[in-house]
Amino acid sequence: MPLPFFVYGTLRPGERHHTLLLRGRTHTEEPGRLHGAVLYDGPGYPYAVEEPDGGPVTGDLVTVPPHAHAGLLAVLDALEEYTPGGPRNLYERVAREVTRAADGAPVRAWVYVAAPRVAARLRAGGVRIDGGDWLARRRPEGTRTAQQ
Repeated sequence: MPLPFFVYGTLRPGERHHTLLLRGRTHTEEPGRLHGAVLYDGPGYPYAVEEPDGGPVTGDLVTVPPHAHAGLLAVLDALEEYTPGGPRNLYERVAREVTRAADGAPVRAWVYVAAPRVAARLRAGGVRIDGGDWLARRRPEGTRTAQQ
C-alpha cells in the first residue's frame, strides 16, 4: 500500500496547489499533526524543519488511489523541487509518523521537509510560524475554520 502524503502548506485543501494538483485525484483528506518538526515561513509557502522536540505542525493526511500514487508522487516531487540525492533540493521527501487528528492514530506518511542547507538557513534567521499552522498565520484574529 503506497504511503499517504502529509501536506501543511499550499497543498492543503482550499489552497492553490491543492486546487491545481490534488483536487479530484485524492481518495481521502483528513486533518493530522506532525510532531518533531517546526514550521517556518517561506516565500509564499512554508517549510517544515525537523526538530526533535518540535511540533506539532498542523496539516492534512492525503491518500490517493493506488493506481494514481506513482504519477502523483512524481508531480509532487517536481513541485517541491525534490530529486533523490539531489544537492540542490529545497525539500527532502521523508517517511514520518503523523497523528490523525480525529482519533490520535499514528499513520506513516510522506512528508516534504526542508533540505539540510535550507533548514540551517531557516534556523539561523528564518521566521518561525508560532503554533505550527501555516493557514492560521493568515487568518484574522478571532476567526475559525471548519477544521478547528
